[in-house]
Amino acid sequence: MNVEIINIGDELLIGQTINTNAAWMGEQLAAINMNVVQHTIISDEKTAIVNAINLAHQRADVVIITGGLGPTKDDITKHTLCEYFNTELVHNEMALENIQRIFKQRGRELSQLNKEQALLPKNAEPIPNNNGTASGMWFKENGKHLLSIPGVPYEMKAMMEEYILPKFVELFILTPQHRITILTEGIVESVLATTLTDWENELRTDGFALAYLPSPGLVRLRITAPLGATPHALLDKVETLKAIIPEYIYGEGKQLLEEIVGTLLRDKKQTLSTAESCTGGYIAHLITSISGSSDYFKGSVVSYANEVKQQTLGVNAQDLETYGAVSQQVVEQMALGVKQLLNTDYAIATSGIAGPLGGTPEKPVGLVWIAIATPKGVFSQKFLMGENRERTIRKTALSALNMLRKELV
Repeated sequence: MNVEIINIGDELLIGQTINTNAAWMGEQLAAINMNVVQHTIISDEKTAIVNAINLAHQRADVVIITGGLGPTKDDITKHTLCEYFNTELVHNEMALENIQRIFKQRGRELSQLNKEQALLPKNAEPIPNNNGTASGMWFKENGKHLLSIPGVPYEMKAMMEEYILPKFVELFILTPQHRITILTEGIVESVLATTLTDWENELRTDGFALAYLPSPGLVRLRITAPLGATPHALLDKVETLKAIIPEYIYGEGKQLLEEIVGTLLRDKKQTLSTAESCTGGYIAHLITSISGSSDYFKGSVVSYANEVKQQTLGVNAQDLETYGAVSQQVVEQMALGVKQLLNTDYAIATSGIAGPLGGTPEKPVGLVWIAIATPKGVFSQKFLMGENRERTIRKTALSALNMLRKELV
């Protein structure tokens, strides 16, 4: 079953908003074995919408449109679709009740513009939206399906998960195809591909597909079994992979390093603190992004200035002078200092040159030291993260979390 996703919005075209919807939708549709043939981004303009639909119908059995369903005059999707499908807008009582419920919850007065969102195309099936005022619309014509839903991510995701995806599974005969994503950290894509050459050749000979999905600090390996293969056959391939690169694999699927580390700490009833210089609190942010992290995370010291390293964390002034802030000696003292200060079982410390300024021939941009303090002592590791500031911060945080994970398992 071929699907095309059309995302409407001038803000997407000019880069004001990142189009995260298409990536998420593609992943969910692939999970139920629907084949996404194209992603299209278009402007909030009638001709663009009509042309995109006409082209999409040539490629796909199902077209999903997001965006342009708000109450303002620039949201023209609903009216354009009415004209396209030669229908009219009619009052929908269930849609109005939903709008009234949401406005009551938010303590706001219902305007005429919002009431008009309860007008829906006569020949379309309404798609309920429990998190917003714009209902979706499901058109069926000449064996083709066209769905129009809001572009607000949390509204779109709920509508897909609660209504659209289950209905796709019910409506269409979808051949099961098993896949799994293996998560790695600490090895770059090119080295990983070289390491896995023989395994990958055998994998493809057996009809499996492999995709390398790199991001700063991580490489995901998506393994897809051939049609008709059993889950057991896929697991056999995964077990062989784990035997080849056990030191780089940290999880599967959508697992997050910060979540895995949190689970390990909670299970062990142990606590964590961080002392961050070059990462500026980013590690603490990742840790506290997980619900329930207060069970194991006590706090952080963002010791950007040397005086904070010295006065708050107890780093030796002579070592700062002799070795510099970006050094093994200093980062290990930072880890031990915050561990003692906040009375935790473990501590992470980072110190580096994120750039683009501050590098020297001896200590180039991207040089980072990471230390982990444990109940048994402290250890550290030096990294060269590259010259991009944002990537260095992200990669440093992930490397630090994975160093701690390895210590905890």
